[in-house]
Amino acid sequence: MNKLVGRKEEIELFQEIVASEEAEFVAVYGRRRVGKTFLIKQFFNENFTFYFSGSENAKMRNQLGNFRNAFQNYFKTTAAIPDSWTTAFEMLRNAISRSRKKGRKVIFIDEMPWLATTGSNFIQAFEYWWNTYASSNPDILLIVCGSSTSWMLNNIIKNRGGLHNRVTRQISLQPFSLKECEDLTVKLNFDLDKKDILNYYMIFGGVPFYWKHLNKSKSVHQNIDNLFFNSKAILKDEFNEIYNSLFKHSEKYILLVISIGQKRMGLSRDEILEISGLPDGGSITRMLEELEQCGFIRSYFGFGKKAKSKIYQLIDLFSLFYLNFLHNQRINDEQFWLNNNDSPTLNTWRGYAFEQVGLWHIPQIKHKLGIGGVSTTYSTWRSSEKDFSAQIDLVIDRNDNVINLCEMKYSNEEYVIEKDLSEKLRKQKACFIRDSKTNKTIHTTMISMYGVKRNIYWNNIQSEIKMDDLFLF
Repeated sequence: MNKLVGRKEEIELFQEIVASEEAEFVAVYGRRRVGKTFLIKQFFNENFTFYFSGSENAKMRNQLGNFRNAFQNYFKTTAAIPDSWTTAFEMLRNAISRSRKKGRKVIFIDEMPWLATTGSNFIQAFEYWWNTYASSNPDILLIVCGSSTSWMLNNIIKNRGGLHNRVTRQISLQPFSLKECEDLTVKLNFDLDKKDILNYYMIFGGVPFYWKHLNKSKSVHQNIDNLFFNSKAILKDEFNEIYNSLFKHSEKYILLVISIGQKRMGLSRDEILEISGLPDGGSITRMLEELEQCGFIRSYFGFGKKAKSKIYQLIDLFSLFYLNFLHNQRINDEQFWLNNNDSPTLNTWRGYAFEQVGLWHIPQIKHKLGIGGVSTTYSTWRSSEKDFSAQIDLVIDRNDNVINLCEMKYSNEEYVIEKDLSEKLRKQKACFIRDSKTNKTIHTTMISMYGVKRNIYWNNIQSEIKMDDLFLF
């Protein structure tokens, strides 16, 4: 486990599972590249009784052939390629029963969604194996894993058939926080300050796979150019690969993501249909739910709005970066990021990306505000007054009778509140109170890189969060 960064809660849970005296069925899921397989292999030091992984877009015969190869390797025997998954799991059952290994028998089936090809009856065979054999064997620790979160939820965790309520533990592996990315860069011997890490995070998010492609001898600008704008850039096509690997008919999901990404605060369902041109129907609802389950979008209600006003917002930082700079762009400059460092386009994107980083770090924001243990809800707000246009990307509604209106600003130095912004914040607060009809105390909170410069307008805010505070944990 010495190679693991972060994942403290997951490690503690795995330790508890290993110590259990009952059969365990553990489902691990999370977006592509987030480190699911790495976590499991490192925790168990690859000491599995049996390990097998599905292959993307492979036919059933090829998957069964790969199963046979893994079977021969782990059980040191020769075997024919099974003619069905029922036969394959019967082979596994017999081999485990003959095994003389003492203690936990760890069975790890990786990328399970890829195994359930059309007409394969994989789920039925797996279900029968677990219900008739593995579930009654207290030595067995079964781990199943998959990047297709929606598939894992619908077919394993929320299965309404023979696997209903069979999963004993589930782990939803989330992207790293800024602090965990900082720890990862230390592990990789990168010499980066917090601003560099934040600038990378606004592009990669907390997906470890992308961070491992950084060249520690290069600057932030050089690395971004090499990874995205160079003629041999290895992440140039990653956007399509992400969605192609997760969804059938991925072009429809990509179209939804592109449509939602056109408006920073998100779109209603009707607006999505209008922009995407996709037909109305239940499939749209399902696709939006799946994109949300996979962590690419979020749905929310504006402060004080009713259920019918649900908004869908793109929150995947990698997708946001791609749509801003690579989608339908013909950039022939291999040093685009370096040459456009101070351009209005990049500065506008940085402002929005910084807001999204803040939304990924609400626990850290609450901790700095001293309300880590206070029950809260968070939302956005947009003025309904015709003569005053204003919006707030993060409204923290607290059970201690306070509401924080969070203003997030990216800058290279202390942020200066000038007279016009101070007046805007004053009007914004007043408008929010009229709009919401709230009796709670309203606090204006500034979230910025290096804090707010003390001037005559500084006292008009009640609290501030700095970049360093987002690195708390």
